Amino acid sequence: MQRRSLLGLGLGLATSTRLFAAASADRPRFLLVFLRGGYDAANLLVPVSSDFYYEQRKTIAIARETALPLGERSDWALHPALRESVWPLAQQGQVTFIPFAGTDDLTRSHFETQDSIELGQPPSGPHDSGFMNRLAAELGAAQALSFTEQLPMCFVGPERVGNATLRDGAGKSGIDAKSRALLSRMYQGQALAPQVEAGFALRDELARELAPDPAMDRMDREMKAANRNAISTKGFEGEARRIARLMRSRVQLGFVDVGGWDTHVNQGGASGALASRFQELGQGLAAFADELGPEAWQQTTVMVISEFGRTFRENGSRGTDHGHGSVYWLLGGGLAANGGVAGEQAEVSARGLFQNRDYPVLNEYRAVLGGLWRRQFGLSDAALARVFPGAKPRDLQLI
Repeated sequence: MQRRSLLGLGLGLATSTRLFAAASADRPRFLLVFLRGGYDAANLLVPVSSDFYYEQRKTIAIARETALPLGERSDWALHPALRESVWPLAQQGQVTFIPFAGTDDLTRSHFETQDSIELGQPPSGPHDSGFMNRLAAELGAAQALSFTEQLPMCFVGPERVGNATLRDGAGKSGIDAKSRALLSRMYQGQALAPQVEAGFALRDELARELAPDPAMDRMDREMKAANRNAISTKGFEGEARRIARLMRSRVQLGFVDVGGWDTHVNQGGASGALASRFQELGQGLAAFADELGPEAWQQTTVMVISEFGRTFRENGSRGTDHGHGSVYWLLGGGLAANGGVAGEQAEVSARGLFQNRDYPVLNEYRAVLGGLWRRQFGLSDAALARVFPGAKPRDLQLI
């Protein structure tokens, strides 16, 4: 390793101690969970009062008697795979679902829609940064971290944001013992020496917290591409606990993406491929809340989104195809009591579909997040305009 490379690495380590200073217990936290592949929202938040739903999903619909009710007189219920994880949180008022949510992007392309969402900017541009990077700038960028192998587009931009992979090998340092010793000697007696040593200690801590042993599913070529190298739901519970430990102690803004949601074939209903992923995802989200602890959970919100929903009608392969409107999940210990479902809604019927095939988007994601962050972080209208240029925040009174 050349001296110039070592010098740059040492300076990066010194800076990292500033970026990941310990977080105060009462500091608000936000985690974005991106389900890459476009998950089937209509089988997650089930429109149990709609006969049309059961007519159009002969083999994959969730039966009324097995769906988990959200309130005594709700038109919506949850997939039974969430019985032991997310449903108990919902019963405690710690989960809110926002149906008919999404972006105005109509390409139904995994890649274009994911990029469009993560940029969070008008189609005209400037397309120079992601919305989480801009949010980090408004909050001081002191404690932002992406739990991914590569920095996602939403965190790309002028603010320095780090990433830490959850895959096998996350516990292995990129610096061998010889290079580490050389760096320590290089800075010995200099003003930066304490920060460099603290940086090494931080790298060790991150390695311990994030060292995973996930078992990645074997997927077809299209699904792998749609996932963009995201982790799978297999082992997500342990990964979520590692994320929670870092967000409890150091991280204010976090991002993680989870793949495996492109269910064109044999999607399943109350059981099957999609049900298994819901179960694993739900276990991870519940574990995240548990690991944070009541005090930090009270200050935390977790938003679960996907690039789009799927076709309302099942296809000829007992699956669903790329759609439009989706259902977002919001979890947290300090949510407002709103019956478990929030936002503008439409009739779940043939005439309520968008282009006669999908859920419409009535709750645009930038407006929803803007309204949430105004309450959670106290952001002004001017700050929100910088995070989401051209979008008008919409306060759904989520917290």
